[in-house]
Amino acid sequence: MTPHLIVSDLDGTLLDANHDLHSETIETLRLLAEQGHHLAFASGRHYRDMLAFRDRLGVPIHVISTNGAYLHDPAGELLTSRHLETELARELIALERHASVRLNLYLENEWLIDAPEPRLLAYHAHTGFGYRVVEPHRLDGEGVGKVLYIGDPQRLAGLEASIRSRHGERLHVTYSTVNSLEIMAGGVNKGSALKALLATLGIDRERCLAFGDNLNDTEMLAFAGEAHVMANAHPELAGRVPKAHRIGHHAETAVARHLRERFVL
Repeated sequence: MTPHLIVSDLDGTLLDANHDLHSETIETLRLLAEQGHHLAFASGRHYRDMLAFRDRLGVPIHVISTNGAYLHDPAGELLTSRHLETELARELIALERHASVRLNLYLENEWLIDAPEPRLLAYHAHTGFGYRVVEPHRLDGEGVGKVLYIGDPQRLAGLEASIRSRHGERLHVTYSTVNSLEIMAGGVNKGSALKALLATLGIDRERCLAFGDNLNDTEMLAFAGEAHVMANAHPELAGRVPKAHRIGHHAETAVARHLRERFVL
């Protein structure tokens, strides 16, 4: 058996409609690990937010978190990390925005937010991970893996245009959902983290299967040898990764079902 690396986004891809791992998905991933395949999660979520899913599986899993800013091995050792330049992070913190737009910072060990937003916690009900409220003027911009703005898509579009015009390639700008604008250091994305992981494992990209549903999955899908886009994916994603195969809906455990067919489980 030739080992493959199977890497998947979480929300809208591997997780079900309740933002949780379905029993069929858990069983499938465990069978693949038993066969000697390598597994990885790749998400915009914080590393600590992903640990509950990793631990429930009980098999070795690499974790690409914060859209590629951090890569951890199955034992929890940090293999790679890259933060925004402090001055750039400070500019993003101070950037003028509508009062309804929430500013979030992902640091290596915590999630900071500029004001309470209880609705966000529903997405983390199965992990217990939460934010800490900090007033913007108290944020120093040190050690920031990701700046995340959450708000109305039209307001985010204005922020995106301003950020791109000011900083260009110094930042990587993307979306995880239509109301979540995410900014990392230039060159930081799931694809670059995947490249580093494959090099660590000594596996060719042709033996990598990747699954995703949103724009922040673009680089990962483009790099993987076998790319898969969900039926519920962002309408622009398939056009950005024309080689990708379209599979079913995340709420119907489409990733697990595809893997069972692909590896004859």
